[in-house]
Amino acid sequence: MNISLAAGLDAGLDALDLDLNLAQRQALLDYLALLQKWNQVYNLTAVRDPQAMLSYHLLDCLAVVAPLCAQLATLASSGSIRLLDVGSGAGLPGLVLAICLPDVRVDCVDTVAKKASFIQQATLSLGLANLRGLHARVEKLGAAYQVVSARAFSSLPDLVAGSDQALLPGGLWMAMKGKTPDDEIQALPPQVQVFHVEPLQVPGLDAQRCVVWMRRLGE
Repeated sequence: MNISLAAGLDAGLDALDLDLNLAQRQALLDYLALLQKWNQVYNLTAVRDPQAMLSYHLLDCLAVVAPLCAQLATLASSGSIRLLDVGSGAGLPGLVLAICLPDVRVDCVDTVAKKASFIQQATLSLGLANLRGLHARVEKLGAAYQVVSARAFSSLPDLVAGSDQALLPGGLWMAMKGKTPDDEIQALPPQVQVFHVEPLQVPGLDAQRCVVWMRRLGE
């Protein structure tokens, strides 16, 4: 175990007030190690330094866990929550959410085969029964998800247009962004409502971050 990375993760979790058990913390560190290994061959992410990966990738995604939990509590569901992470790439944030929220079933979809393959390998290596990697176009997926998430993936109008058919009635879109994308919000179709723009504070990262929460009007 990299003691420096482990200490940095623990400090970040404390700052975010996230209570993860030892197995979950180890899974996050194992994910970083797996990402570094695959990155040497497949170029999954431009960030290659482990400490930078911790801040820019891992803690950035962990910052949305508590806000997501708060929103999940408002959803009416008779079974387990299903979340679709669009353009998931190396599993950000989908894989991180699957580690932190074992009761949520997470599908990470990407059109790039090597990225979907990485998710499938991570599923096996990390023993994540609630995670699945899909090599597909999101437009081809059927309505099965209460939450559709995306991190720095296209514009908000493109996100909702491409994934609308995958979102169940009453579901939510969760779009992770840098600064508030006012122009994108203005360009959304009238049937889509932005009901909350939530600032995120990422430990060790001096940059603007927010999550844009959206839903269909009338649901």
